[in-house]
Parts: sequence; C-alpha cells; structure tokens
Amino acid sequence: MPRHCLALDLKEDQTAIAEYKRYHEKIWPEIKQSLFDAGVTDMEIYLLGTRMFMIMEVDDTFSFSAKAAMDDANAKVQEWETLMHGFQQQLPGSAPGQWWTAMERVFSLAEQ
Repeated sequence: MPRHCLALDLKEDQTAIAEYKRYHEKIWPEIKQSLFDAGVTDMEIYLLGTRMFMIMEVDDTFSFSAKAAMDDANAKVQEWETLMHGFQQQLPGSAPGQWWTAMERVFSLAEQ
C-alpha cells in the first residue's frame, strides 16, 4: 500500500496549537469522508514543537491532483482548510499556496 510523508509547520502560538490539536481529536465527518473518497486509507499526524509530520496510507486509486480537484469542489473541505490555514505556516522554500510538503525518504531498513 503506497505511503506519503508530508511536513508542515504550525504558528508559534501555544494556545493556537492546543486549539489545532482539539480540532483533530474528532475531525468533521465531511472531512473524514473526503479523505476516504480520495483513496486515503489511514492518516496520522505527529507534532514536535511547531513541526508537523503526516503519514498518509493510500490505495492504488489515490492521486494528489485528483484529491486537490475533489477538495476544490467540496465547500466543507474548503471551510476546513481555511480554518486550518489560520493555525499553519508554510515551510521555508515551499511553493506559493503549498501547505503540506512531501518529504524525501532517505532511509529504508527493509531495503538494507
């Protein structure tokens, strides 16, 4: 099953970080469904300081461009993204409008 690892930063504001974490205790049902509809089978987000790391497991139908098109057409996803962007800040060097940024895998124990 394909896996994607992405990173993003939160703004340096402990109150806002706590609120961001509260939103993720139980995401909106429409957001959960949109992930499943796009082919995401599992997702975890980890936080260290302000740096977030997302592990996304997807099925063979998943594509970032298809998910982006689905998200653009979904008003509830747009509402969620706008809300989340208020807590987030783009990584240095990311493209304009790019939030979650794909990470490069540099090691695999299984391939040693």
